[in-house]
Amino acid sequence: MLSTRHQIFLEVARLLSFTKASQTLFLSQSAISKHVKSLEYFYKTGLFERHGTTISLTAAGKALYNKLLDASQLQEDLHQEIQQLNENFLPPTKLAVGASTTISLYVLPPVLSAYLRRYSHIQVNVLNRNSNNIQNALLEHHIDVGIVEVMKQVNTLTYTPFMTDDVLAVCSTKSPLSGRTLTVTDLPTIPLALRENGSGTLAVVEDALERQGVNLASLRILIRLGGTEALKNFVLADTCLAFLPKRAILKELATGELVEVPIHDLKLRRTFYFIQRKGTENNKLVSTFIQFTQRHYSQRE
Repeated sequence: MLSTRHQIFLEVARLLSFTKASQTLFLSQSAISKHVKSLEYFYKTGLFERHGTTISLTAAGKALYNKLLDASQLQEDLHQEIQQLNENFLPPTKLAVGASTTISLYVLPPVLSAYLRRYSHIQVNVLNRNSNNIQNALLEHHIDVGIVEVMKQVNTLTYTPFMTDDVLAVCSTKSPLSGRTLTVTDLPTIPLALRENGSGTLAVVEDALERQGVNLASLRILIRLGGTEALKNFVLADTCLAFLPKRAILKELATGELVEVPIHDLKLRRTFYFIQRKGTENNKLVSTFIQFTQRHYSQRE
């Protein structure tokens, strides 16, 4: 079993922040600092370098962090084996899930509610970032499993298809674009609001346009916004065109606040994938979560 102070060190090292660790662990910063100092006294060396308001791992800290990651995985494997032998063994368990914006906001909430009712001993932490950041978080061991749109596959990760989603060109009902049907050649004359670089939604749009011979640099991009909700709210207040996930705007389409603007010969559909680090495919905690999510989603559809 990892000691409390080692678990606290792992969280501080993972986040590289005493403040963020105090928030995820529900401990005061002074308590966290006390545990880290206790480890530094035990190992007779510093584990973190302080740089004003930021920190980084020392060589000793990196060595300890990597070994504790291995030990944490061994502990998880042991718990899973014992649980298979004795279903009454339900140790407190943490599951860190990373998901792109569309999944985090519009797909996961009902799934997680049902999951936590079934597995009440598990504490779930959800990281909501764009697809590129989620993939990096998985590679850096900040999360156990991710759900993203795949822009570029990494050979150290495995990809399991989850669901598909349409991306629609939309505008507010007050826009002069409302009621029009466009062609791809019209787009360079249309004011646009887009997601930020690293967004899966943007990658789908960019890829589809490039196949039609249209480069993003040739478009009238008024603004780029980080996050689906920010983009949606901007389009509701403006008269420009935007590309948004259908699942994110079902309510606004139903009320007429947003309207779809059809574009001939431009079909935008993306696939979301579960992503895992290679070698962790047999992790019972993650595989159970993936199977539960797939089953719950298919039932709702």
